[in-house]
Amino acid sequence: MGRAHRGGEVSQTRGRGGRYLDSSRDLVLREAALALLAEVGYDRLTMDAVAARAGAAKTTIYRRWQDKAELVVDSLSSLKGVPDIPDTGSLRDDLRALAESITSAEGQFGAQMTIGMVNALAHDAELRCVFGEKFIAPRMAGFRTVFERAAARGEMPGGHDLDLLSRLFPALALQQLVMSGELPGTRFACQIMDEVVYPLATAPAARACGSPDATAGGKPHE
Repeated sequence: MGRAHRGGEVSQTRGRGGRYLDSSRDLVLREAALALLAEVGYDRLTMDAVAARAGAAKTTIYRRWQDKAELVVDSLSSLKGVPDIPDTGSLRDDLRALAESITSAEGQFGAQMTIGMVNALAHDAELRCVFGEKFIAPRMAGFRTVFERAAARGEMPGGHDLDLLSRLFPALALQQLVMSGELPGTRFACQIMDEVVYPLATAPAARACGSPDATAGGKPHE
C-alpha cells in the first residue's frame, strides 16, 4: 500500500519493511537504473552502480526492491505508454515523422536500452514480458496506427499484415546495428521508410503462402 499527500506535501509509498518511504526517491532510482541499463546493459548493471548514480545509499534501494531484477522490472513498468503518433494526412510523411522520432535523443536512448536488455531477455521470461508490454508494444502500436489511418484514407490496399509491416523497420534497424555497430541515424531511418516500408505498404498485398492462388503463374492446383 501507499499514500500520497496533496498541497505540496511529500508523496510516500510503503517499503518492503512496512515503513512509509519518500516516493520522490523512487523516481530518481528508477531513472538511474534505466540510464545504466542503456549504458552498460542488464548483465553489468549493479545495485552499487545505481546507488552511486542516484546519490543514494544501497540500503535505500533494498528497502524498495529486493534485487536487480525487481528494480529493473519496476523501472520498465514506470515507462510512459504510447509515444506521440504523427498524423500528417500522408503515409509517407507519417513514416518520415516516425523515423525522426525514433532517431531523436529519446529514441536513441530507447534503442540503447533495448541493446542492453538483449542477453537478459533471452533467458528471463518476466523481463521479456514487461519489456514487451511496456516498451516494445506501444511503439509497434504507433506503426500500426499509422498504417490503419493510411488504409482508411485509401493510401494502402487491403489485405496487408499490419503487424508484419510494423515489425519491418525495427528489424532492419537492428540489422544495421549488428552490421555497423552504430544506431541508425535519421538519414538512414528515412531511407528505410522511403525505399522499403512505404513501397511495401502501398503495393498490392501478396497472397498468403499455401493459399490456392499462390501457386506458380497464379493458377490453383487442379
